Amino acid sequence: MPKIDVINLKGEKVGSVDLPDEVFSAPVKQHLVWEYVRHHLARRRAGTASTKGRGEVRGGGRKPWRAKGTGRARVGSIRNPLWRGGGITHGPKPRSYDYRLPKKVRRGALRSILSQRLASNRLRVVESLEPEEMKTRAFVETARKLGLESAVFVDRRENSKLWGATSNVPTMHVIDHFALNPYDLMRFENIVFSRAAVESVSEALKPRARKQGA
Repeated sequence: MPKIDVINLKGEKVGSVDLPDEVFSAPVKQHLVWEYVRHHLARRRAGTASTKGRGEVRGGGRKPWRAKGTGRARVGSIRNPLWRGGGITHGPKPRSYDYRLPKKVRRGALRSILSQRLASNRLRVVESLEPEEMKTRAFVETARKLGLESAVFVDRRENSKLWGATSNVPTMHVIDHFALNPYDLMRFENIVFSRAAVESVSEALKPRARKQGA
């Protein structure tokens, strides 16, 4: 069972925490990470692209000329998709790009990323991520001293000071410990947990024992 030091925002060691092997020393499965990132980005798609078909384009209620005797092809509407200004054939319509991803895949992807970051010494645990004041400059300076210029901070959503201090810093991001996803974890060099968050994540990502007779 790996053990990691717990520090404070001054960089001082204040303790240690044991991390479960099943979560932080799991086999790294890149294909699960790829599948989860693909799913996450698909869910973020707005799906608002829309075009009008021939029945939705304005105009074209009158037959432009009679079918026979003019020497031209018969046409029923000037809003025919073959005409300029006409409708769009098989164009996009508002839709959802979301699809179901098995829970085992999601958990396996998160275990892979956390295990990889711990092995490369890019995972930190801080006793409390709540800064003394909601000042961006002060927190950025603190993070720089800790070598965390590029980091995703995992804490509870109630930590409003941390959210406020990092909201306009492009190299930092804060996510709730219940909303972990591979896309946000991989966008930054370091992952920083609060002590409460790492304990909660460790418990949530442990493999579940299969029920007998299931």
